Amino acid sequence: MEKFEYANPASLQEALSLLGSTWTEAAVLAGGTDLISLMKDGVYAPKRLVNVKTIKDLSGLTAGKEGVRIGATYTIDDLAENPTIRLQYPALYEAARGIASPQIRNMGTVGGDLCQRPRCWYFRAGYGLRPVAGDKSLIAVGENRYHAIFGSNPVYFVSASSFGPPLIALGAKAKIASPDGKRDLPVEQFFVVPQSESDREIALKPNEVLTGIEVPLTANLKSATYEIREREAIDWPLATASVALKMKGNTVESGRIVLGAVGPTPYVATAASQMLAGMAINEQSAEQIGKAAVADAKPLSQNGYKVQLAKVAVKRALLQATGQLKV
Repeated sequence: MEKFEYANPASLQEALSLLGSTWTEAAVLAGGTDLISLMKDGVYAPKRLVNVKTIKDLSGLTAGKEGVRIGATYTIDDLAENPTIRLQYPALYEAARGIASPQIRNMGTVGGDLCQRPRCWYFRAGYGLRPVAGDKSLIAVGENRYHAIFGSNPVYFVSASSFGPPLIALGAKAKIASPDGKRDLPVEQFFVVPQSESDREIALKPNEVLTGIEVPLTANLKSATYEIREREAIDWPLATASVALKMKGNTVESGRIVLGAVGPTPYVATAASQMLAGMAINEQSAEQIGKAAVADAKPLSQNGYKVQLAKVAVKRALLQATGQLKV
């Protein structure tokens, strides 16, 4: 690990003043579960770490009639234990519960989950976000069994965020602060495909801080997240589906389906989501929607199995949201 400065600001404004115009000047430190690993592996070497764990403006969870505001430094364990999240936002609760490592749950934060870097082994080995040899993607011609089935050459890593899919399905907004002021951004727009090696996978600028997430409370909304892993212990999902269904009796009035671990950003299955309107969810209709959700998948040489996993994840998330599948 290379040498770095350590700053412990007392306020958000002080923290913002310590950041820079490039990603190498400074990095925000919260739980550090991803950042410290990147620094130890030599993938990332910021000159300064700006600790935000003790800044009150970034902590806690506030619930109201309109929804909840989750601070960026709210831990994953706190989220999983919060009764409001468990009762009103099952999709988010199930995503938090799926993070099985006690260490990560206790140290990792909601903001850190959204901002973490790709788990792609090419990136972690120092080959970058878009590893190429000549005009060929190393991922397309190499080991790609855990890579994207949605996306385009040469970006084949998958978004590592557990909370991205449920937050997008629930219509959440990211709260962002910079030296120039504050802005809100739909979580769907928070994730981006990097166009160069100097870009990030998120819409934050180097001098900005994610301060929290606002999740609306929608009447008659049922939601669920279903994740598929190789093992239930400490592991990242192979495919995830988060669904949010606005119900009218036993019929879906409108809905949203978002897939995770299958593309460089959480994948919004737009056509499948539109099919939900006016539909009663059962084994047959859930199977139909699952097929539609993966209709545009383009698997690589070794990850075709992910198409089936994503289809099943959608089906089971729909059945789970409507109380027809217990987990």
